[in-house]
Amino acid sequence: MTKKLVIFLHGVGSNGDDLAGLGPHWAPLLPATAFAAPDAPFRFDHGPGFQWFSLDGVTAQNRGERVREARAAFDKTLHGLLSAHQITQPEKVLLVGFSQGSIMALDALASGRWPLAGVVAFSGRLATPDPLMPVRNAPVLLVHGRADPVIPWEETESAALRLKAAGMSVETLFESGVGHTISGSGAQRAVNFIARCFNNSGH
Repeated sequence: MTKKLVIFLHGVGSNGDDLAGLGPHWAPLLPATAFAAPDAPFRFDHGPGFQWFSLDGVTAQNRGERVREARAAFDKTLHGLLSAHQITQPEKVLLVGFSQGSIMALDALASGRWPLAGVVAFSGRLATPDPLMPVRNAPVLLVHGRADPVIPWEETESAALRLKAAGMSVETLFESGVGHTISGSGAQRAVNFIARCFNNSGH
């Protein structure tokens, strides 16, 4: 059986360890699956931790350009992980992002650069400029707390509409009373979703 890989993508100012703890909890439901939780390639502007792109001066108008500029370093990070795990097919890879990590995960799929098994995006947004050009109809799960003070949950609602308009299969989970975090119920929904994605993508 070909090994599969789940890559966790952390939020701005954090590091890979922030999400790595999900792997051991999910492993029993995801046989023959490896987990990776890299640090983002750039040091955080305002303290310890890392970032996928800088938030200094970021606006709704220039965010898409920031994401485009971040693609080269992001792709280098992912290619290194696939090589380390001896995986040659992106279809065996699923990205799980949180916040800024979700922005990059969704961009990897929506831009057409990565024909993935699927994407889980917690507390994120779709900053990829139109047109969206996914090369594979990989399923997407979008999870967002309705009490999120950092990224409004409406960003996930908007992302779902745009992804569906591009022909993608999208599931959403909006959680009342949940802030900018990954809840226990959100994590459980995610691992069940990932198991389905890997089963459907073949062995």
